[in-house]
Amino acid sequence: QLQLVESGGGLVQPGGSLRLSCGATRFTVDDYDIGWFRQAPGKEREAVSCISTRGRITNYLQTPLGRFAPSRDNAKNMVYLLMNDLKPEDTAVYSCAAERRPNSNFCRIRNPEGPYDAWGQGTQVTVSE
Repeated sequence: QLQLVESGGGLVQPGGSLRLSCGATRFTVDDYDIGWFRQAPGKEREAVSCISTRGRITNYLQTPLGRFAPSRDNAKNMVYLLMNDLKPEDTAVYSCAAERRPNSNFCRIRNPEGPYDAWGQGTQVTVSE
């Protein structure tokens, strides 16, 4: 069974930054698009951003460019989400999902229900004073 494991969440003050990590077990991320989702308390899960196997980024939130920036390091079998200028409304459980699409120029991971080849369990991000 393919697995993803997120890490890097925690408590951060408004205006701060965090970098979340998404690591793969039992497969290599090279041939997989990776999407990031979040679910705030009492709200539906929503798509945050997505990075294709060729590194093309799609952002789904209505935020300034670069506030949420995914990246990938295939050599380390890791995908990251750098979050800048965090706000209390960014508080949520953040999770990643993978879909196998070798040589993909455009990531299509967006549906919070999937299905995808792998999901992570999520990592909590809390933005508060």
